[in-house]
Amino acid sequence: MTTNADLEPGRSGSDSPLPTAGGDTRPVAPPGRDGRRGPRRRGGWRIPAALIALSLVPSIAGAHRLGELATNVPVTEENARFFDMPVPVVAHIIAAILYCVVGAFQFAPAFRRRRPRWHRVAGRFLVAAGSTVAVSGMWMAVFYDLPPVDGVLVEIMRLIVGTVTVVSLVLAVVTIRRRDIASHRAWMIRAYALAQGAGTQVFTHLPALLIGGTPSVGARAVMMAAGWIINILVAEWIIRGRPGLRAPRAA
Repeated sequence: MTTNADLEPGRSGSDSPLPTAGGDTRPVAPPGRDGRRGPRRRGGWRIPAALIALSLVPSIAGAHRLGELATNVPVTEENARFFDMPVPVVAHIIAAILYCVVGAFQFAPAFRRRRPRWHRVAGRFLVAAGSTVAVSGMWMAVFYDLPPVDGVLVEIMRLIVGTVTVVSLVLAVVTIRRRDIASHRAWMIRAYALAQGAGTQVFTHLPALLIGGTPSVGARAVMMAAGWIINILVAEWIIRGRPGLRAPRAA
């Protein structure tokens, strides 16, 4: 079973179409008379690097939280829920960091083509990690005493996002078993985009941070929703509209 967001190397000779960063199927130029190949596409690591950078702030914040739990810092009203029930937050942070970092490498086409076995193994891992992120996030939304600024609306959104993420991962597994690579890729991209919501929410919260003070419950809900909406719109743009980033549907 293969599980991840774009896939797989072509099956025929050197001039067969090979998917690139987002499923580009332009043929690789065959060697000329002098033995040289056509011009190589560059910048294949820019997207993975950008995705890792996007997850940097949430990853640092998560690592800081793990450090607090490991060193038994003083319990306060703000962090008491994590000490009372540490397993969900530890699982969420570790799975989220690994999911965002490992998942970013699936957007490096040359790396995938050179290491098809890695791609398949990483895909299985990403389904497990993404499911852990979603389920632990929903658990915390229901059972943790969340800050008042989050409000009921943010809690509902977290439950919706977690559910959609799990459904997307399940559909990704189902479609790859059917050899429907295009649909598999699309569902994996959607699941990954939702998991990267925390990174985009750093930017949607910038206006409140610059103004200072605590945002209202309504403003907090808008900023949280904006992060997920932006990511899913970008994901759909890649899946449906951006030239050169559509994966062919398996026969």
